[in-house]
Amino acid sequence: MNTVNESWVNANTTDVLRFITAGSVDDGKSTLIGRLLLDTRGVFADQLTAINKSKYRRTTASEPDLALLTDGLEAEREQGITIDIAYRYFATPKRKFIVADAPGHEQYTRNMITGASTAQAAIILIDASKARDGQLLTQTRRHSTIAHLLNIPHIIVAINKMDLVDWDENIFNTIKASYAKLAAQVGIKSFHAIPVSALQGDNISQRSEHTPWFTDLPLLQRLEQLPTEAPAPQSEARLFVQWVIRHDGHSAQAFRGYAGQLQRGTLSIGDSVRVWPSQTTARITSLLRSGQAVNSVQAGDAVTLTLDKELDISRGDLLSLATEALPLSRTLEADLCWLDTTALNPARHYLLKQGTRLTQAKLTAIHHVRDIETLEPISGSQSLHMNDLAAISLTVRDPLVNEAYQTQPATGAFILIDPATHQTAAAGMLR
Repeated sequence: MNTVNESWVNANTTDVLRFITAGSVDDGKSTLIGRLLLDTRGVFADQLTAINKSKYRRTTASEPDLALLTDGLEAEREQGITIDIAYRYFATPKRKFIVADAPGHEQYTRNMITGASTAQAAIILIDASKARDGQLLTQTRRHSTIAHLLNIPHIIVAINKMDLVDWDENIFNTIKASYAKLAAQVGIKSFHAIPVSALQGDNISQRSEHTPWFTDLPLLQRLEQLPTEAPAPQSEARLFVQWVIRHDGHSAQAFRGYAGQLQRGTLSIGDSVRVWPSQTTARITSLLRSGQAVNSVQAGDAVTLTLDKELDISRGDLLSLATEALPLSRTLEADLCWLDTTALNPARHYLLKQGTRLTQAKLTAIHHVRDIETLEPISGSQSLHMNDLAAISLTVRDPLVNEAYQTQPATGAFILIDPATHQTAAAGMLR
């Protein structure tokens, strides 16, 4: 799995927007990202030469196969589909961007969820030649539903391959109206629809002469103007302990530190913190970031902190400010996307991972499974199968901080793991 190069983000204070492309197979997601890289001069000349000579190119001699800029796996180039998440970076004078190219195939929905979990915007691509009658494909519905469940604040609908339908305004309006109905069903409050040709570059970085009837911003300018998420209040600090560091245990000056990534808020020397679930409190006496002592840290920092008391703190415990009273529960309500090829066995126990905390869990009720075609909830299901979206109840062995994903993504997200195979079985969002 590709990982985001955080040093690229932190090296400059320029505003950064993370977004994901999603949609069905062959809607043009990889080509769109390739076009964005090309238009923002994020492609070297030798890269263009290499893809022009590739045996897997699927375009005419006069057109570079831009999808090859992101489809890096041999199987992806051979089959012409995206399998794994590919992260790419580009920039304009106004903003830096991190884009995740998500697979369109239903089989790789779990990879789409991985990329969408940190996205601030989603570009849902629709092939105009396939949806000219307004009939949206199943993956468009599934990815839009997942984007809403993951609380992605900005949705852009890129109606692609408009050159294949002669830039017909009526077809664009028909597809836009169909997506508006889908958005209302899913719960998406607003979206931007843009007619584009990713291969030709129309309405990507510049407004196209083929669409005089379209007066809104082209895609890149829209991305530049999307507001990024406001930082969480300083009072909402969340830090899952990843590692308890001990050395010089024989010394009177023995070191005991607690390391992890601060998910939200800020922490400073002198702050009183509370440990969950034990609810014991202590005061921060020092903070280390990259091995250097600092007075305060902020969300995204990997930190080590020391306390003025020796408390029983282990990997998986959560630290917050002592002034906060977080809800604890062994009974949880959640939205769940089943990811495993093996169906849910309601009689089995699974491992639940919230942050760095691992505990046993058992599904006690499946309230409904969402029909992806109609988006209506269907009751009575006794199991879950790959890519099912469901509302469920579960119980856990150890009390967990129970905060809704919509307000606290750091604590509101979890995964279920099959203890026999160690496969990730499901991704969940607390309600």
